[in-house]
Formats: sequence, structure tokens, C-alpha cells
Amino acid sequence: MTRLLPGIGNMGGFRKRTNPRTKQTIALVLMSTGKESAWPDELDIFQGTYTYYGDNRSPGRGLHETPKSGNLQLRDIFAAAHGTAANRSSCPLILLFQSDGNEYDVIFRGLAVPGAKNLSMGEDLVAIWATEGNQRYQNYRATFTILDASEISGEWVREILKNKSLNYEDERTPVALQKWISTGEYRPLTADPLKITRSIEEQTPLPGIQTELIEGILAYCKEDPWLFEEVAASIWEISMENDLKIDLTRKWRDGGRDAIGYLIIGPKLDPIKINFALEAKCLTPPNRVGVRYMSRLISRLKHREFGVMITTSAVDGQAYEEVRRDGHPVVVIAGKDIAEILIRRGINSVDKLSFWLSKLDIGRAT
Repeated sequence: MTRLLPGIGNMGGFRKRTNPRTKQTIALVLMSTGKESAWPDELDIFQGTYTYYGDNRSPGRGLHETPKSGNLQLRDIFAAAHGTAANRSSCPLILLFQSDGNEYDVIFRGLAVPGAKNLSMGEDLVAIWATEGNQRYQNYRATFTILDASEISGEWVREILKNKSLNYEDERTPVALQKWISTGEYRPLTADPLKITRSIEEQTPLPGIQTELIEGILAYCKEDPWLFEEVAASIWEISMENDLKIDLTRKWRDGGRDAIGYLIIGPKLDPIKINFALEAKCLTPPNRVGVRYMSRLISRLKHREFGVMITTSAVDGQAYEEVRRDGHPVVVIAGKDIAEILIRRGINSVDKLSFWLSKLDIGRAT
């Protein structure tokens, strides 16, 4: 990293370049391994956002008492993001990198700014509770926007690092960054979700707590696989911010049991309902959802309905590609997604999972 960005160190998740005279942070490199299952930093290519967790990742200290003051930095830059143009102009140049799994190779994820267009102050930087053993502690979950900057001048970046001074008025400053500073408008770099499929690896939970959560669900459903239908329905409920109604249907001969329901969207005094059908498959890898399972769900979708496929494993390549290529409105929630949904809801230990499972309303089938 030092060779690519002079003055930026090679260690830690928060790597700063500071003006020694003013003490202002000029540039901030956020580095993610992408492999910490309890703290799943995540790029959302469809929304153009990046979820990044702070540096208080173990008990024993306060939220802002970390050695490199990373969480203090997050607090300050998110406060500036919701201020005036002058406040935003004081934000450091923020570059996001992620390890590709090799020791020295990294992927540049983009030029970032704090916040997102659909999140207000207090929603883009959230202090969350975590548990390790019998100790509770807090860490930040931060949402950044990856700006739509097709090209970033390396010369401009290195001049900022060398001179230890921000210069956002330079003509090489990306237009999307200048627009954000002057108006607060977010211009995210996004992709078309209907053309994207995920590899098996991208659907597979990471080693550690993510894998432990999925194994816990599999163990819970081992004696009665139909239990997973209630688990899947509940996971779908807690993954959504919108209100929804869901009912499990009768058991089917193939061992599955569907759920049907609807999302409620729009103003509270004038909402509309969007119907969906859900299929849940409790599968132990390497077993995966193939074309037959996916076709069954698609064939049962009615006009203006969408489908939800939830599995403890993954959707195989052919089935996934056919769904996206043909434009079928199907949400895929695979093993890794399940684990991340649970973790975001604070279910970040096997004990918490067991407690959550014990509270499910088993037997609400219609």
C-alpha cells in the first residue's frame, strides 16, 4: 500500500494521512479483509453503497477508545457529512480497498463519501451491540456511498498525500465528489441487478460465526426439515424494513412447504400490497438449489407476484443464470445471506440463535 499511496501505512483497517500542523486527517484508506464473519463489510453493487464496521471489534474498551481512533474518525466524518458545504469539504479523501484473499493483493472498491441518499443522520452511522463470551460492547456500522467516478487521477491523489493538504477545487477532482461537497447530493456507482449472478463462494457463509449460525439452523431442523419453513419465513420477515404479512401453506410431497404473503408499501394512509410466494430449502452443502427447485417456484408465481427462494446452501450456476437471464422476479437468500441477516439483527452467537429459534411461532401454517 505504501508504494501505491505514499504516506499510507500497510497495517490496520483505518490508515490515515494527517497534516501534522493542523492535525486534520487529509486522506483515509479503509481496508477490509472481507473475511471477518462477525463483522461482514459488504459492497452493495446495486445501491452503490459499502457497509463498513468500525475498529472496536472485541470487548474491553469503549466505543471511541480504540488504539487508532477509527471510531472517533467515523463519528467526525459522518457529522461533517450532514453539515454545510464547508463541513463536507473538511472530510478527508476516502478510498476503499478490500483484500482479494492473497497476502499482498488488494481490490480498489472506489472513492467513497459518508452516508447514502436513502439514509438520514442517525441511520448511516449506527452504534450496535455485540457479545463475546459474557461481555457486551459496541461498535459502529457505517454506510458509505461509492461515487460514480469512472476515473480517478493517481497523480492528484498522490499530490494530496505528499502535500498533506486537501484540494477539492483542483480540476482533477471527480465531478461526483465536487457535487457531493457543494450540495450533499449522492451520485452512486451502481450496477443492474437483473444481469448479475453470484458464484457459489459468494453465497457461502464465511468460516467462523457465519458458518456456525448455518450449522445451528441445520441442527435445529435435522429431525424435522419442515421446521426450516418457519425459520425461512422469519428470516424473510426480519430482513425487510417494510411491513409484511406471511402465512405458511400445507406441506408438499417433495418435502417442501411454501409460504405466501404480501409486502405493504406506500404511505400509511394509502398503502398497496405486493404479493409474493416463498420457497424454503433446507440443504446441506454440497447439495444446492438446482433448476428443478427454482422452476417449481417460478411456475407457481401468479401475475404481478414475485418469488423468494431461501436456502441454507446456495443456488447453482445454471438455475441462477436462467432466473436472471429470463428476468424472473425472484429474490435469492442463500446461506451467507441468512447469516448476515441474523448478525445485522444482533443474533451473532450460537446461544442467541438458539434463543431466537425457541421463540419462533412453529405451526402457523394455513
